[in-house]
Amino acid sequence: MSLNLILLIGNAGRDAELRFTATGRQVANFSLAVNRSYQVNGEWQEETEWFNVASWGQQAESVANSVRRGSRVFVEGRLSSREWTNQAGVTRTSLEVNAFRVINLSRREEGEEGGYGSYPPPPGGEQPQSGGGAQQAASPSAGGYAPAPDFEPASDGDDLEDLPW
Repeated sequence: MSLNLILLIGNAGRDAELRFTATGRQVANFSLAVNRSYQVNGEWQEETEWFNVASWGQQAESVANSVRRGSRVFVEGRLSSREWTNQAGVTRTSLEVNAFRVINLSRREEGEEGGYGSYPPPPGGEQPQSGGGAQQAASPSAGGYAPAPDFEPASDGDDLEDLPW
């Protein structure tokens, strides 16, 4: 059995950019900074790892509308490598996260799109209680998450031997 799964929480390094492939398929790309703190000789050090994230299909439009530079973002996907040739003719390899799920964990400001506050505010201007927004983000209608068209989670009746991974 094989498994290629990556889970990340970090901050978007740039606004998600929506583009289209030659065949018309939507793709949204953004960079994600994931920080790690550790101690060396009693002093705290911080390290930042950068990831390139690609979201495809219907989810790409939601990602492009909700992920802004600095947004706190959860990404679930698979790690893939891509080979390309630069202008000097040198073959290069890059790693990219192909996202199954992208959830913007940041609250949005009044009038902004995206974030887990994508629903219109409730009557009286009340904000959801802690944890309520995260549940809203998991809803495809919230604009923060829509599963990739070819991604179907296993159901309780699925036999693990029949799963593609």
